[in-house]
Amino acid sequence: MWGGYPLVVEKMFPNAQIVYDRFHVMQHVNRELNKLRRTVGVTERGSKYLLLSIGAYLDVEDQEKLKLLLEQSPCLNIAYQLKEELRSIYETSKTLKSATRQLKKWLIYAKLFYQQSAQMISSHLEGICNYFISHATSGVMEGINNKIKLIKRQGYGFTNFENFRLRLLACFSDKKNLSP
Repeated sequence: MWGGYPLVVEKMFPNAQIVYDRFHVMQHVNRELNKLRRTVGVTERGSKYLLLSIGAYLDVEDQEKLKLLLEQSPCLNIAYQLKEELRSIYETSKTLKSATRQLKKWLIYAKLFYQQSAQMISSHLEGICNYFISHATSGVMEGINNKIKLIKRQGYGFTNFENFRLRLLACFSDKKNLSP
């Protein structure tokens, strides 16, 4: 969502639709939730993990720990519920119209607990909502970029670009290498 990227995309691909990945949106919210956790003084071991995990995926023991953790601060409890609600919007919204309506409603309450994230979501709302058209993420592209970085590290700084190019082509010519 950095300002330079959409400008380059719009210039190079004028017909492209900007889509902001849900991972990055949730990352902003999770960072702010963790900051709030520290601010309200919840610093028990494992508290960060419990708050940032998806509640539905926690086992019974961890759900009980989370419940006790959230009882320490009503403010943290509400912020956690808002985080889970945002995740739920991503999971359950099937149409652009429905998602836009739910996100706007979410933003009304989120502005109280997630000032920076709410501002960021408000200013990038169209691109964030475009996710709901195809539910496309940048996960595959991020995986390819990570693989390229690994090849560069393993090559100890290729001095010949052609050798680097050939190594990339060899690695990516096999379809199973593209799997995460």
